[in-house]
Amino acid sequence: MMGKGILRAKIATVLFLLLSGLSGFASVTQEPSSQEAYIQKWKDEAVRQMELYAIPASITLAQGILESGNGVSELAKKSNNHFGIKCHADWEGGRTYHDDDEKGECFRVYDDPSDSYEDHSKFLLRDRYASLFELDLEDYKGWAKGLKRCGYATNPKYPELLITIIERHELFKLDNGKWEDKPEEPVADTSKPKPSTGSKHNIKTTENGIQYITVSSSDSFESLSEELNMLPGQFRRYNDMDRSHKFRNNEIVYLQPKRTRGSADWHVVQQGESLWRVSQKYGIKMRSLARKNHLEMDGHLRAGMKLSLRWKLTKDGKLPWFAKD
Repeated sequence: MMGKGILRAKIATVLFLLLSGLSGFASVTQEPSSQEAYIQKWKDEAVRQMELYAIPASITLAQGILESGNGVSELAKKSNNHFGIKCHADWEGGRTYHDDDEKGECFRVYDDPSDSYEDHSKFLLRDRYASLFELDLEDYKGWAKGLKRCGYATNPKYPELLITIIERHELFKLDNGKWEDKPEEPVADTSKPKPSTGSKHNIKTTENGIQYITVSSSDSFESLSEELNMLPGQFRRYNDMDRSHKFRNNEIVYLQPKRTRGSADWHVVQQGESLWRVSQKYGIKMRSLARKNHLEMDGHLRAGMKLSLRWKLTKDGKLPWFAKD
């Protein structure tokens, strides 16, 4: 029988983990394959953030794994928030409320998980973390310890947890450009279409990685649903369409969610173009396009006006400083 002293020690350890304040702590003890799946999905975004903001990709990715529980925490799944970033006074986006350090704390809600990566980078640009940017980009241990020193996390083992993830998966190779993808079994992704053998539509992929088809006026949500083994609601949701939408010849229909930004920087509005038409052309969510340009969803577009496809404009219609850099 287990001694009382050992039992108390085990209970104390469990309580420490539960009260550590890190929603993604349990991810460290999960099978590495779940972490590897997260890495494969988000490593390119982490590298992109490193190129834009000089934050080690290994640190960003390890934080995403830890804070989001490999992308399956409630906050990550329902709010696309992979870093547990709270609202703070300057936040103007969506909000959700969870118990964390205090009861009913406000957390940020994003249109897409990639937005949380972008916001995480901007969050670290605050003066509070300025000392981190004096470190070498390949000094992941210094960054991990510096985050704790600057007050990013309350868990005393936060640096150790990040370093363990980085070294287990050799994420430091993302920082020095020596990363090589390892062959792995394909991971099931229910968001991707499963076309039947007899599909009559040729599935293509846009520059920003979204699968789509080109339809004709004889197609309908029901016929596409049967052919591609998808729900009619998926087509409507992925394409910002309502139930009454009638397809036109050579119209693009996306088979996956559109992105929050385009591969191009700008679009010059043509006569008669709507916000929805532009969003379909570039594979950008209509709501994201409206927010970037301070427009109403049903607002009228003037011919010749420029729409930002990548960055949210300032209130006076200019690019933010980090986009210019």
